[in-house]
Amino acid sequence: MRKKWLVLVSVAFLWLFSLCFAVPPSSAATVSKFIIINKATNRLAYYENGNLKKEFMVGTGRSPSLTPEGKFKIVTKIVNRPYYHGHIPGGDPRNPLGNRWLGLNARGTWGTTYAIHGNNNPSSIGHYVSGGCVRMYDNEVEWLFNQVPINTPVVITTSKSSFDAIAVANGLKGGKGTPSVPVTTITETLKKGSRGPAVVTLQQKLTSLGYNTKGADGIFGANTDSAVRHFQRDHHLQADGIVGPMTRKALGL
Repeated sequence: MRKKWLVLVSVAFLWLFSLCFAVPPSSAATVSKFIIINKATNRLAYYENGNLKKEFMVGTGRSPSLTPEGKFKIVTKIVNRPYYHGHIPGGDPRNPLGNRWLGLNARGTWGTTYAIHGNNNPSSIGHYVSGGCVRMYDNEVEWLFNQVPINTPVVITTSKSSFDAIAVANGLKGGKGTPSVPVTTITETLKKGSRGPAVVTLQQKLTSLGYNTKGADGIFGANTDSAVRHFQRDHHLQADGIVGPMTRKALGL
């Protein structure tokens, strides 16, 4: 009887020890996926395991105050959400919400008012046009929708810092002491035959996005021209090889 009693006491002690010293799951977990939206460039960055996986061009609010800024979470995921205000069913080509809705818990709402969503007007992407939501091309938001679960963190900001610096500042990416990295701005129009530091910046940006210029030598030659046209086609821009205001904005330069 005494032996049985000692066993029970030992089990109870171990159970209490585990409660006191075990790390709660929420504290032990790391942020494996998150999204950053920079209204300064109208670009969205998607991260996995601390690495920038993809960037997308987006449309945001008609005025700076319309699209909320801060750290939010995706709290709803809806395929073909109806446009209730206009009595347009989900999946209808007239639906301005497109084919996917990633609702955010912004400004006291719960995924019903603010969202990252598709759009039936592709020409609006990249501009300041919405009533507060973040617009994407339908095919791109569909891809993103399939990557992110409920509770994925979303940071919305207006910043001159790089996406990595924004991630570090919001505790989503390691890099203690990492300084903010300013975004390099190009103000001139670049095209085949252009030369100089601005072309180097363009080549580095294209390469980072997966459009290989076969080097960053500061000479806008055939390889850079091909990469620019490829980027323009992928982003529904006129594929003329000229890096003017629209292409610079799409690139975040």
